[in-house]
Amino acid sequence: MVNSSGRCTNRCECHGRLRGRLSATCRVFFGLLLVAFFTGCDRAPTPAPAEENKTKHSAGEARLVRLPSDEITRSGVTVEPVGRTSFRTYRTFPGVVRPNENALANITTLVRGRVAEVHADLGQMVKANQLLVVLHSGDLGLAQSAYLKARARRHVAEQAHERAQFLYQEKVIGLAESQRREGEMIGIRAETQEAREGLRLLGMGDKEIGILERTQTIRSQVSIVAPFAGRVIARDLTKGELVETSHKLFTVADLSTVWVVANVSEKDVSYVQRATAVANQPVEVFVTAYPDEVFQGTVSYVGDVLDTATRTMQVRLVLENSKGHLKPEMFATIRVSSEPASDVLVVPEAAVQHDRDRSFVFVQKEPGVFEARTIKMGEKNGTFAEVLEGLQEGEAVVKEGGFTLKSELLKPKD
Repeated sequence: MVNSSGRCTNRCECHGRLRGRLSATCRVFFGLLLVAFFTGCDRAPTPAPAEENKTKHSAGEARLVRLPSDEITRSGVTVEPVGRTSFRTYRTFPGVVRPNENALANITTLVRGRVAEVHADLGQMVKANQLLVVLHSGDLGLAQSAYLKARARRHVAEQAHERAQFLYQEKVIGLAESQRREGEMIGIRAETQEAREGLRLLGMGDKEIGILERTQTIRSQVSIVAPFAGRVIARDLTKGELVETSHKLFTVADLSTVWVVANVSEKDVSYVQRATAVANQPVEVFVTAYPDEVFQGTVSYVGDVLDTATRTMQVRLVLENSKGHLKPEMFATIRVSSEPASDVLVVPEAAVQHDRDRSFVFVQKEPGVFEARTIKMGEKNGTFAEVLEGLQEGEAVVKEGGFTLKSELLKPKD
């Protein structure tokens, strides 16, 4: 029993010591956990690179850039005061040079025939009524023959009518016979007039018809002449070719004036309508072939309907082309300007810097110190930009060398 009790007592003592050790270990473990927790709460989280850059970027709106004088000279930094002036805006649109359709003629033939002679070539300058081509037409010969026969029948019918009237007065024939002869004469006169009109439809004038009546000679040749002075810009015939009345033989154009047809996007329609509301408002035109020359034109037509496929509106200009520099189908650019607005606060476009979705300029606060200031711009014309917010008249902005300041502004800071 003693041994048993002794063993029991020893066993209980061992269990007590084990529980004490476990309790101490747990206290240490939980103590470490608490230390780690509070330490983590006291430590500021490390910002992500994107958030850090974003913080720097947003703070950059009010940051100053300092440059030493030698760096300013080396970078070519120049400043210019902001001022108010008369301001005119411009918009450019693509276009194509076209012949003036009011001085354009597509030459066709009024009678079917075969090409006998060609007297004009592509690119040739022609005068008014100058011979272009001669056709041989069997149809014209038949029409002339029919006219001469109708004239002969008319002459016979008129003589028969005169005899009938005389015989009726002498009571040799009755009234019915006299009226029959008169009816025949009237009918043949109508046939003759119809044959004459047929010759006119085939291109014969009164002078040529008069020659036919006097000479009684059938001529099946058709002479086609230029309707006005101009240049042959298209030719589609060869000698010996049979041509129909629908065949376009030549195109003659007077290129002393030309059109430029431009397409205006839907969003710029109202701008163009306002800018061209003034009669004879000049519009500048540029072509690649003459990069140093500016052509002046006036708007003659502004479309009323948008093209459903391109969502553009057509604008047509008329330009003087006495030197012949502008050729049909040349690509052109038109520049439409607005009416000038007075007392507008402007800044040189070269002074405006861009970073993502904001525009800013560098304002000189003192020598060597520049502030990057966000501005709100209005219209631009390629030289100046309208300032709506962010600047005051007289403030000095950096016109040249802004890229160097921008590089310093956006340089990561340690």
